[in-house]
Amino acid sequence: MKKHIGFLSFGHWTPSPQSQTRSASDVLLQSIDLAQAAEEIGADGAYFRVHHFARQLASPFPLLSAIGAKTSRIEIGTGVIDMRYENPLYMAEDAGAADLIAGGRLQLGLSRGSPEQVIDGWRYFGYQPAEGETEQDMARRHTQVFLDVLEGRGFAQPNPRPMFPNPPGLLRIEPHSEGLRERIWWGAGSVATAQWAAGLGMHMQTSTLKQDENGQPLHVQQAEQIRAFKQAWAEAGHSYAGRTSVSRSIFPIVNDQDRAYFGGHDDNHDQFGHIDNYRAVFGRSYAAEPDRLIEQLKADEAVAEADTLLLTVPNQLGVDYCAHVLESFVQHVAPGLGWR
Repeated sequence: MKKHIGFLSFGHWTPSPQSQTRSASDVLLQSIDLAQAAEEIGADGAYFRVHHFARQLASPFPLLSAIGAKTSRIEIGTGVIDMRYENPLYMAEDAGAADLIAGGRLQLGLSRGSPEQVIDGWRYFGYQPAEGETEQDMARRHTQVFLDVLEGRGFAQPNPRPMFPNPPGLLRIEPHSEGLRERIWWGAGSVATAQWAAGLGMHMQTSTLKQDENGQPLHVQQAEQIRAFKQAWAEAGHSYAGRTSVSRSIFPIVNDQDRAYFGGHDDNHDQFGHIDNYRAVFGRSYAAEPDRLIEQLKADEAVAEADTLLLTVPNQLGVDYCAHVLESFVQHVAPGLGWR
């Protein structure tokens, strides 16, 4: 099978002299450059994390639009947008515009969010759960509205004396990008949320951590999660194919620079701990020569089950090095796994 291979960047920046990204401007401009480099290398996707109140990437749509204008083939996405913070209608406008600029290449990952830099940060954005709701419920409510709006149906009563002529009937959010509704993903942290996403026709993303549901290694739990998603998708009877992605920290060691950065960092054990009031399992990192990586990844059940693999990149090491990591994987590891 041809596995989709992309990168996932958290977009960290710090004024430290050891960092290649010392400002928000550095991160944004280098993210565009890295997406272009990934397309030239032959990778399939450029994905970006969204974190608020942090020295990381935050508002995704200006960045996605710029990348869409500078590339022609690569998928462009997020992993993930915290829906606790989002106005679904405004988001639909931004997403539609970005998708049209990119020629229909957006793959938007959404989620109920993760622990943030400030307490209840979504309150500063003007949102709060309705009576009887949790913040997770609010995120899912925002998501449902967003999905409904992306369908492109009219819902707003037109002004009888508009400034400009209206089409007949109720009005929809514009610009509308046909097909974007079928390219929305959900960052699922459990089997139940994977099944919920499948029922709504959202593809599934799973990262380097998830809720610990049975004490098994991360890759085993994620494989179970992906299989549950696929079954729920089939039962829902959607008219388009469901997709699944996993994220991994993978560093092929092919030269002395790789060895200096990541030699001896092949952590072959998952870790268990608590995050956001639940017990979680955190996945291992992979750092080894290509032949060894191939054998290790063959044993990763979730990587085998998913159709898309996102490599988390150390963006603070700069565009050239991150592009080198991607190229090393595409050229020296992917063929040995039968993906190229």
